[in-house]
Amino acid sequence: MRRIRKGDQVVVTTGRSKGHRGAVLRLIGADRVVVENANTVKRHTRGNPRAGTAGGIIQKEAPVHISNVALYNPQTKQPDRVGIRSLEDGRRVRYFKSTGEVVDV
Repeated sequence: MRRIRKGDQVVVTTGRSKGHRGAVLRLIGADRVVVENANTVKRHTRGNPRAGTAGGIIQKEAPVHISNVALYNPQTKQPDRVGIRSLEDGRRVRYFKSTGEVVDV
């Protein structure tokens, strides 16, 4: 079970985008995530008349290592560490380490 999933609200903890909060747009492999409006880079592209694409400078989000993001806890309004525990009915759920509250309901 992954501690961070697509759609989660996360906070970037280190790097150029430190402090940015946004949703996880996609996971790349097992160790990289793309966070909306964080770690934006500019890519210079050449136009292709056959494909009908225009050239120019495109701004997009680059992947961030999963160790550099933390799940956002809405109760404390701060980033928080996440653990995994099993419930009585056998389901495995994520929980916030600081408060012990279950993330997945």
